[in-house]
Amino acid sequence: MTTIDKINADILHTLSRDGRISNLQLAEQVGLSPSACLRRVQELERSGVIKGYRARLDPAQTGRAYVVYVAVGLSEHTKAAQMGFEAAMQGADQVTECHNVAGAFEYMLRVEVANLPAYKAFHTDILGTVPHVRAITSYMVMGSPKDTRA
Repeated sequence: MTTIDKINADILHTLSRDGRISNLQLAEQVGLSPSACLRRVQELERSGVIKGYRARLDPAQTGRAYVVYVAVGLSEHTKAAQMGFEAAMQGADQVTECHNVAGAFEYMLRVEVANLPAYKAFHTDILGTVPHVRAITSYMVMGSPKDTRA
């Protein structure tokens, strides 16, 4: 297991904001030589602390600007019902996140589509056809004053 000391924490913080920063710039920001910085980044990658790098896309330009969080309750609390639901969500391109949660419902989804009619189609044609779905509660995002996802 890799130790997350102050320097590693600084490296992770910087990379989470800019995954394309050069090693030289990163080393300068965290106060290391370029070779020492590269060794630390490689160890963070090798140990799985850094899982990968992604591009942040503009939702408006990719046709996914309409974001809805969806709380889903299942009618059965069995492993088979959960596995069936999770498999269905894996196949739904509109679902960008699927979380099994504790509380009044079993799942919280993040759904990204172009507009309200596209969400209605997802709600009716995909989510509404999954076996064991008992309840669906939709929360349309009005704005996102803070979003630190990569």
